Amino acid sequence: MKTTLKPGITHRFTYTVTENKTVPFTFPESPEIASMPKVFATGYMIVLMEWACVRLLAPHHDAGEGSVGIHVDVSHLAATLPGMTVTVDAECVELEGRKVTFKVSAHDGIDVIGEGRHQRAIVVWDRFNAKVAEKAKLAGAAVN
Repeated sequence: MKTTLKPGITHRFTYTVTENKTVPFTFPESPEIASMPKVFATGYMIVLMEWACVRLLAPHHDAGEGSVGIHVDVSHLAATLPGMTVTVDAECVELEGRKVTFKVSAHDGIDVIGEGRHQRAIVVWDRFNAKVAEKAKLAGAAVN
């Protein structure tokens, strides 16, 4: 991680909600979920917040680095309809070794729809992918 990453750095990101990012599309095989209102799904809102944090971090990575989400503490406060544009603000608020903490919020032009904190761990992709490959081998052995 470059030394350019500091608390106080911010990033703003916008996204227009599509119908396939609404609640019924998260698990269409579930009749309970499929019958819910077509509003922006909480899970997608959280991933949108993660995306903003990933974009904030990108210029501060060394070659071969990236980040993975490790903690989310976010409230979903208001419904957002397909076609509305969500603006996400992310701010780096704390650095602790390879762990980065962000303050995140999302607004749909009418309401604050979500806010809270998110943490990401800085990883070296080669090492991370090697661990995932090893786990895949173990999982394959467990399934067989």
